[in-house]
Amino acid sequence: MADILHLVPRAQPVEVWPPPPVRPGWHTETATEDHGPPADRDVAALRGQTARQIAHWGAAVEGLARPDNFAAPAAWASLENRLGLALRTELQRAVDRLRPKVCTLGAALTAAHSADQVQDIRRAVVGLRFEVQRVETMADFYGDAVNSLTGERLTALLGACDLLAVRSMEPVLAPLGQPVPPVLTYVDKGLGALILHAGVRLWDPAVVSPVAAVKVTRHNLLRPTALIHETGHQIALQLGWNQELARALRTAAAPAGEAVAEAWSGWGQEIAADAIAFAHTGYAALAALHDVIAGTPSSVTNILPGDPHPPATLRVLLGTAICRDWYGAGPWDDMELAWLRAHPAARIRADHPTRGTGAPTNPNAATPCT
Repeated sequence: MADILHLVPRAQPVEVWPPPPVRPGWHTETATEDHGPPADRDVAALRGQTARQIAHWGAAVEGLARPDNFAAPAAWASLENRLGLALRTELQRAVDRLRPKVCTLGAALTAAHSADQVQDIRRAVVGLRFEVQRVETMADFYGDAVNSLTGERLTALLGACDLLAVRSMEPVLAPLGQPVPPVLTYVDKGLGALILHAGVRLWDPAVVSPVAAVKVTRHNLLRPTALIHETGHQIALQLGWNQELARALRTAAAPAGEAVAEAWSGWGQEIAADAIAFAHTGYAALAALHDVIAGTPSSVTNILPGDPHPPATLRVLLGTAICRDWYGAGPWDDMELAWLRAHPAARIRADHPTRGTGAPTNPNAATPCT
């Protein structure tokens, strides 16, 4: 058996003659007088390779026009009609924007005569490639989300989540004349939920996200209060609440010093989403949040630079204070007592001799939450 694994040496080198001389005068920045102008064969070779690239990326564009390349037809069929139409329409718009570019490059290559002209077209093809990849990233993301609709039970549960998400935004956005975006809920692993906002430009600057895509974790599928936290992010983004609350928190915390004011200002978007989740689901939102973010004494008091989330201890205590303010005494009092026994405030300084402050993040990006 060992002899079989020995590689047999080649009888002769792969290259049996020297490669042709390089002509830097037409494809590098180091042209010299030692090399004459590009020969017809050089231009033809460059033209042929460029034509092949145009054909390849043109075919890739046509592949983007087929939704079943990204999700099974049955999964697309299980979507509510308005939701599926919004996704397919935006993908078709992206394809319709790319198709003329492919045709233009082909026509320009046909009309090109000099090596420099062909080189310019080749560089434009590289730009087209990046645009195709951006659209493909978008299509893959939504395709994966649609493909998570597997089985009648899961499809029904996620359809109910879609309805809950839309209903949570309607009473706030509709009276203010704001559009209520369709929602695509999908299930995935992990601890925290996630939203890809509707109406923002993400991978492709020319394509607007047509729906709010919300990830719901498997362990919280039957108590999806985090879903409402995520739609709270959508509401706050559309109405500009994030900036308004950040300013208010900064002003309120200013007496404690600039670092504290900066930290609370940076946590505004998560506090806003927590408040909206509480407005819709009450103590249930706090109970679900508690179970996800409970941890070791050091982890629940940790403040990471740039993290828009307040430390877990502040989020829980803020939630219990809101419950007490609205409802009076209740089970949240025992939650607060147990939390403080498990995570004594006196240990915070010892666990964290130094730590950074939170800072606002890009509100247009996907927002991971716990």
